[in-house]
Amino acid sequence: SEAMQRAVDLVGRVATSQSSILITGESGTGKEVLARAIHTRSGRSGPFVAINCAAMPETLLESELFGHVRGAFTDAREARIGLFTEANGGTLLLDEIGDMPLGLQPKLLRVLQERRVRPLGARAEHAIDVRIIAATNRDLEERIEQGAFREDLYFRINVVHVPLPPLRERTADILPLARQFLAQAIERARRKMCGISPKAADQLVRYDWPGNVREL
Repeated sequence: SEAMQRAVDLVGRVATSQSSILITGESGTGKEVLARAIHTRSGRSGPFVAINCAAMPETLLESELFGHVRGAFTDAREARIGLFTEANGGTLLLDEIGDMPLGLQPKLLRVLQERRVRPLGARAEHAIDVRIIAATNRDLEERIEQGAFREDLYFRINVVHVPLPPLRERTADILPLARQFLAQAIERARRKMCGISPKAADQLVRYDWPGNVREL
């Protein structure tokens, strides 16, 4: 579809830059898939690492991102590197960043500004080289107005904005995606199938897909 062509064209122009990228769109539109495509085309030699910022409490998320030294807190029986360090030389996807706890946001902002990380309980910082991609299904400007998201962090992550439209607004993509998913399912099941009938194709295109590509 034209909407996805615009998104892919934008990705092609910015993939090799160091700019932070913000991908927005409803749940299930393919934000992580696009983030992986950006990393693949970036030429960066390090790994692609992803974390869901809404999936864990603030203290655990801080440790996951920045790491910790042994004894930094209760149950910290051994040192652990954080995801910023794990993604060094590569790309870190901060998924669902709109739901990141407010208390952690200034610490993240400092790391993005200084490009240095201090693990919990450590005395020294170390430099990192990480490309940041953030993704959210939230309206971050609305979250800023509500006092739930820092405006300075928003400007730091929103250097390049790539919006992903919902599947109902790009119906030209439905059948190509369906055929690809069907081919994958046939290969996994080791079965022979002819494809999608005209009636089934018509129903797929007419459906509203509230769960977007994930539902498809």
